[in-house]
Amino acid sequence: MSRPALIGDIGGTNARFALVRPGDFAPYEIRTLACADYPTLEAAIHAYLEAAGVSDASVPQEACLAFACPVHDDEVRMTNNAWRFSKRQVQAALDLTLFKVINDFTAQALGVPHVAADDLVPVGSGEAEAHRACLVIGPGTGLGVAGLFPGRHAWIPLSTEGGHVTFAPTDAVEQQLLPYFRDCYGRVSVERLLCGQGLLDLYHAFARLQGAETRFDSPAQVTQAARDGESLAEASVLRFLKILGDVCGDAALTLGARGGVYLCGGIVPRLLDWLPDSDFRRAFADKGRMSAYNADIPVWVVTAPWTGLLGACEALHNEEVT
Repeated sequence: MSRPALIGDIGGTNARFALVRPGDFAPYEIRTLACADYPTLEAAIHAYLEAAGVSDASVPQEACLAFACPVHDDEVRMTNNAWRFSKRQVQAALDLTLFKVINDFTAQALGVPHVAADDLVPVGSGEAEAHRACLVIGPGTGLGVAGLFPGRHAWIPLSTEGGHVTFAPTDAVEQQLLPYFRDCYGRVSVERLLCGQGLLDLYHAFARLQGAETRFDSPAQVTQAARDGESLAEASVLRFLKILGDVCGDAALTLGARGGVYLCGGIVPRLLDWLPDSDFRRAFADKGRMSAYNADIPVWVVTAPWTGLLGACEALHNEEVT
């Protein structure tokens, strides 16, 4: 029997590992490890294999791991945690015959074609055009942005660092909120607002703007308070979704994403109830002379729990992914 391959989706906070049988797209032995609990990537992998009960005879010889950071050099440095490693050294240490390292949103993009229709929730209307580029974007620990194109023989991922483009306020409220972010970070990228910490920062920015005391110190608390009707928390969540609409619309224009937009990551699925009443779709389409262009683009929230792992499965033997 052929050995399984190791696949992984590693973010700033958690590392999700799984095994996959040759030619399959059904990850199994899926486990989530806290990155902070392990000093190195290799230590986390060894801990996973032990926990999954992998015997010496079935230790994977192939692996595809996705990381929430740039991965174009041999040395990979995580953006939102302390891990850093050499691809060549890890491949040698784990005795792998095949080792692919991809960006986490490249994995999200490659996973989208394998997501079941029941795990796609539409946001507004629009109709996807066949054989056109798709945008895959989503806030989590950071903001991931990637593209996907249907090639002749395989899906072609377009890896980007689009979360680090400069944030541009589009109304008076955002102009008033911006100084808080500048005081905290200097240059303000869209990722500074569209991530878990960004939601909390929006809450603090609204509080400072209104001269109010802050009561919450985590994104989860802000989200729960918004559900309970607390006004500043509610304003923060709605503004978060409006800015997400702005950024998604800009990225869709840049990519020409007539194949549709897929919202991934850990945050948006938790805000599904808010999307219909938010300005997300209006902001997405509010692009001046190109408003009609964007209004026709469909948007879906991806609720599947392991999209990145599906993408790592796809990437493992996808000839377009090196």
